Amino acid sequence: MVSKDQGIGGAILGVCVIVILGFLALVLFPGQIAKLLGMNTLGDTIRLDIVVVLVSIAFVAVLAIGAWIGWTMATTPPPKPIEEITTEIEDKKEEPKVEEPVKEAEAPATEDKTAKKKK
Repeated sequence: MVSKDQGIGGAILGVCVIVILGFLALVLFPGQIAKLLGMNTLGDTIRLDIVVVLVSIAFVAVLAIGAWIGWTMATTPPPKPIEEITTEIEDKKEEPKVEEPVKEAEAPATEDKTAKKKK
């Protein structure tokens, strides 16, 4: 069973491969594709139209990615300065550790306890 992310990745891969194959077919065999689709145009006209459309899509895609990066940078809060992080780490190190009291039954015998019992 594939995860959701793997399924989406497989779908993206499939769509990209189909688009690549379609593009190559239109660029390499424009006349045959035009006849197959019942179009009455020259192969060179179709080839030029394909290039214009793809360059336009690529241009818009690059600008969209740039806009997305700008939006992300504009809406993300700035990180804490390094000085604040360093002082927080030092404050945590300086806090004394509170140890739980040990029950007398569990406490190991020390010289002080043995000396008190002898007196």
